[in-house]
Amino acid sequence: MMIVVAILTFWAFKPESKQADAVVYNYKQFSTVESIVSGGLGRSRILTTDEKGTLVEKDLLNFYSMVGINFGNIANNDRLIVDKINEWTNDGWELYQVTAGSQTNTSNGSTSNGIFLTRYLFRKAK
Repeated sequence: MMIVVAILTFWAFKPESKQADAVVYNYKQFSTVESIVSGGLGRSRILTTDEKGTLVEKDLLNFYSMVGINFGNIANNDRLIVDKINEWTNDGWELYQVTAGSQTNTSNGSTSNGIFLTRYLFRKAK
């Protein structure tokens, strides 16, 4: 009886082998750079790299116009970004991770210039 309990205990706590179930993925990423420079002077873009390794840029609108924050520009950017996400998910890619950050240059005492950078990482099983 002790032998049966020992075998069952060993078998119950045996680590699972993950090797047989491991999925291998391809990864793909695009980034958005959205400027907060007022007056439309900044450069906002969607940045991707094609299959040949060439940079592909798509224009986005800046958050601020001459009169302040422009909600229409933000809505336009949201639509373009979601269109890109839908394009890639329709091609079988899974949105795996989103990482966002911001940078401002306050060296001159102003916070009127900076960017929001967001990276969208996708994966697809090989």
